[in-house]
Amino acid sequence: MALRCWSWWHWSAWRRTRPPPAGRTPSFLQQFSTQEQPPQICVVGSGPAGFYTAQHLLKHHPRAHVDIYEKQLVPFGLVRFGVAPDHPEVKNVINTFTQTARSDRCAFRGNVVVGRDVAVSELQAAYHAVVLSYGAEDHQALEIPGEELPGVFSARAFVGWYNGLPENRELAPDLSCDTAVILGQGNVALDVARILLTPPEHLEKTDITEAALGVLRQSRVKTVWIVGRRGPLQVAFTIKELREMILLPGTRPMLDPADFLGLQDRIKEVPRQRKRLTELLLRTATEKPGVEEAARRALASRTWGLRFFRSPQQVLSSPDGRQVAGIRLAVTRLEGVGEAARAVPTGDAEDLACGLVLSSVGYKSRPIDPSVPFDPKRGVIPNMEGRVVDVPGLYCSGWVKRGPTGVIATTMTDSFLTGQMLLQDLKAGLLPSGPRPGYAAIEALLSSRGVRPVSFLDWEKLDAEEVSRGKGAGKPREKLLDPQEMLRLLGR
Repeated sequence: MALRCWSWWHWSAWRRTRPPPAGRTPSFLQQFSTQEQPPQICVVGSGPAGFYTAQHLLKHHPRAHVDIYEKQLVPFGLVRFGVAPDHPEVKNVINTFTQTARSDRCAFRGNVVVGRDVAVSELQAAYHAVVLSYGAEDHQALEIPGEELPGVFSARAFVGWYNGLPENRELAPDLSCDTAVILGQGNVALDVARILLTPPEHLEKTDITEAALGVLRQSRVKTVWIVGRRGPLQVAFTIKELREMILLPGTRPMLDPADFLGLQDRIKEVPRQRKRLTELLLRTATEKPGVEEAARRALASRTWGLRFFRSPQQVLSSPDGRQVAGIRLAVTRLEGVGEAARAVPTGDAEDLACGLVLSSVGYKSRPIDPSVPFDPKRGVIPNMEGRVVDVPGLYCSGWVKRGPTGVIATTMTDSFLTGQMLLQDLKAGLLPSGPRPGYAAIEALLSSRGVRPVSFLDWEKLDAEEVSRGKGAGKPREKLLDPQEMLRLLGR
């Protein structure tokens, strides 16, 4: 007989169906046995934070029911709309999220905008607990003159455009210029630079949208500058993304050795990850490449570079005022050392000619509902380990909890902690003990307001359609971009 590897789903199902010895409550139910009705929990947001929170709750409470609300018609948040198309391995977490969504104790409720279609207070009245995991759907503004000019985009919108986020499908960036400038030196900045410079044929078998691929095929961008206020020791990208840029086919790096003077001695004391990253930067900037790499760079038709100690001061317009012509950068110097070093202007400035400016200086969460506390300065919901301050029964996880930092694994740990806090409160009797109607009450409200939620089964129909459309072109999928088309496909 073949051995079968059981998931925790199989295990918990087996434990639920296997009768306990007479007169004895199973040990895995004992801590929650005083709860008469299975706890009804609502999670707002179906990105990594939402799904990891739901996963933890379902795994560690054998009777909890979790409803996941999402404003888009499709699930998975930034895994679908933020992860670069040439990083398919990062999207594998979708398999785990799908397993969670298919649980008979979990339900996906797409096409529901919390704060508009239903108030947070209404969710609180219907559920024993509400977790806000809706992420950071806005970008940090530059707040400099010229930011509104055609040819200036947030990196968030640009990423949404090539990844098929419905709200960004009409973006239409003009890539007819020679030079693009990206403001910010994090992983998103490197993602955007890489997509701009990657030979389009290398993207043809990814899930990038066909519309974006068509624009990239016509692109005349040959040079991309990635600009940061601080120095090489303060870059926010990781070594993996840097290595990809250095080895990007058809491109060569441009780093000024002067930016790295004296760095060799200063990196001895920095943490190992930062040290490895800075050493790679240092080698790229100062060492002569090997014969093979030198030959590759000599044939490169596109270049990219890192500009340090520069802060955006003004976007410069063309003479007719209708297009970006460049950007004025204030020259900076550092006060302090290491991660805490602060960039201060020296009084000097320089102009950099370009026809495209992409701002990648950070994502930002928005307040979801007037009843929910929000710290506009930090862009987060005030909380203690995921418990929303002064609002019992309300929790948060992910970027809206800690700010837009870290990778998917960081969000997993963060979300598990919020789930743990919620279950601790449930066990301690700090959450409502009486029955709660859960989705039954919300469904009636939404119906009366003309809102028709989309289920996970509906998503799987859309998923099958996307996969089918991509197959002919050898792509994993061709994403649906128009919500109205999605609804038509679902017979709405």
